Amino acid sequence: MTDLPARRLLLVHAHPDDESINNGATMARYAAEGALVTLVTCTLGEEGEVIPPALAHLAADRDDTLGPHRRGELAAAMRALGVTDHRFLGGAGRYRDSGMMGAEQNHRPGAFWAADLDEAAGHLVDVIREVRPQVLVTYDPDGGYGHPDHIQAHRVATRAAELAADATYRPGEGAPHTIAKVYWNRVPRPVAEKGFAALRAEVPDAFPGIAGIGDVPGVVDEERVTTMIEGAGYEDAKTGAMRAHVTQIALQGRYFALSNDLGQPVFTTEYYELAAGTPGAPAGEREHDLFAGVPGAGR
Repeated sequence: MTDLPARRLLLVHAHPDDESINNGATMARYAAEGALVTLVTCTLGEEGEVIPPALAHLAADRDDTLGPHRRGELAAAMRALGVTDHRFLGGAGRYRDSGMMGAEQNHRPGAFWAADLDEAAGHLVDVIREVRPQVLVTYDPDGGYGHPDHIQAHRVATRAAELAADATYRPGEGAPHTIAKVYWNRVPRPVAEKGFAALRAEVPDAFPGIAGIGDVPGVVDEERVTTMIEGAGYEDAKTGAMRAHVTQIALQGRYFALSNDLGQPVFTTEYYELAAGTPGAPAGEREHDLFAGVPGAGR
């Protein structure tokens, strides 16, 4: 790419829909502000469960066409967020959804969980050296909630950031690039608790059941959270993107459920933990911009 914008954000996610649930408001905000927002999705989510009965035939144990369908859902979600740069790691279908931890799908040929780490990271290095992001967003080492593809996405993103900065790695294949800041997706525990309390008070019967705090990826104590991105003005973009993932998300107002039919809140203010890089706020204060303190990334 030439004539890159001053701000460049890279997000690495495991499956279509993860980006909209975790970072939809953040992505919409930075895209609207003129930043280059690049999303890399590692699988097509072929092993996901399907919510609408009319689309149940797409599932892996039937037609096994859920992956291509979810690719279309993701494209619609990106339109809702205003994001124009989206890629699949190594190309669409290069790595297959690995299913839940311990499932036999973990070790099928092509499963992302079974992928060679440096090979998979190499595909992401190509993207990093092309778009030259200052900021990378991905999961924590547990993948937020222990899903093998989320854990692997963390590993691949972390390894790719190391390799992309190494001048001895594939010299001549893109100039080395160092990412200034790496963030993990987070939700402060009090924010999650408040969201569930509102769900129980406002629409307790909207879904067959209500999820628990442990069902929300990345929930941590408040002191772990370094950064808060205010989503005011981007709520409709986020919920529009979530609504595009028809096979995976049932949305009702400010609440949603996955295929387990357990309601949980939509968080339009999004939170992060700075995992690598220099904080852009004084000690004890939260950042309100992922690019805070990054040289040359001022607005």
